[in-house]
Formats: sequence, structure tokens, C-alpha cells
Amino acid sequence: MSSRRDFLKKSLLFTSAIIIPSQSPASYLEKRIKLYHTHTGEYLDAIFWADGEYIYDELENIDYFLRDYRTNEVHKIDVKLLEYLHGLKRRLETHREFYILSGYRSPQTNNYLRHHSRGVAKHSFHMYGRAVDIRLPGYHLSTLKYAALSLRRGGVGYYPRSHFVHIDTGTPRYWRFPKR
Repeated sequence: MSSRRDFLKKSLLFTSAIIIPSQSPASYLEKRIKLYHTHTGEYLDAIFWADGEYIYDELENIDYFLRDYRTNEVHKIDVKLLEYLHGLKRRLETHREFYILSGYRSPQTNNYLRHHSRGVAKHSFHMYGRAVDIRLPGYHLSTLKYAALSLRRGGVGYYPRSHFVHIDTGTPRYWRFPKR
């Protein structure tokens, strides 16, 4: 009788280990994002939070990475935006790098883009370090859009013709460009 009981206990433990995915302890102790900038060709793998604190040297590296690549101006990036990216990574259960099309934009760059393309806001969150335009290789753009919307952390813009999703740390809202 004892061996049957032991067998059932072990079977139950084994089955629960398969059904319930385990999180590595490191995933609770650190927050990491991987980024690839499509315009500069730069790659960044950054642990920006560990042991309950932001790592300021890494935040500065991220500020530089997300600089306005046209003017080389660096601006402080809102940590809520990094948390948003990290939340997307977790929601999609990926370790892939986000492709960055646009991070911080200087007012001059934003003004230039407003006059040379459609869909650029006059007071874009990009100018305040509160927005990024992203892709995620291996994922449909609509999957990325729905994952961002499900987090309800800020604005989500869907640009299927330009093949990117915009996320920002403003009030939760959604738009599609161009409108159907």
C-alpha cells in the first residue's frame, strides 16, 4: 500500500512540474530588455533593475541607446517605458530583442518628421523620452499590438503599413494609422 501511495505522490508532483511552468529565481530579481536599433545597427542587452533597485549606469546606457540618432541628442527615458517593454517581453514570453525604429526625438527632429510624413504628433511623447516605435522579430505585428493593449500601461498606436507598433507612457488609448 505504501509503494502505491508513494507512486501516486511522485506522479502528482511530476505532473504538476510539467503543467505549472517554473520561473527562474533570477526573473524575480532582475529586469532585462534586449534592444536592436534598426537605424544605427546598435544592440543593447541591459539589466536595468535588480534586487529591488534601478541600475543607474544601465539606465544611462539605455538613454544613450534610445537617443535621437539624427542629432545624437540624449534624453532621459521614462523608466515606466522600460517597465512597459519588460512587461511586453513577459506577456509574450520572449527573450528576443525589440527592434527600435524610434526612441527619443528632439523637437527639431519631430518638427522635421511632422512636415515630411504623416502621423507624427506635434507634441509627441517621443520628445519627452516617453515613447518608442517597435517591432518584434518572429511575432506578427497584430500580436505585439494586442499584447501592448492587454497591459493597459499607456498609448498604443498600430502602424501596419510602416510595420511598427508605437507604445508610450501616456494615458491608455489606441489608434491605428492610417485609419481604415
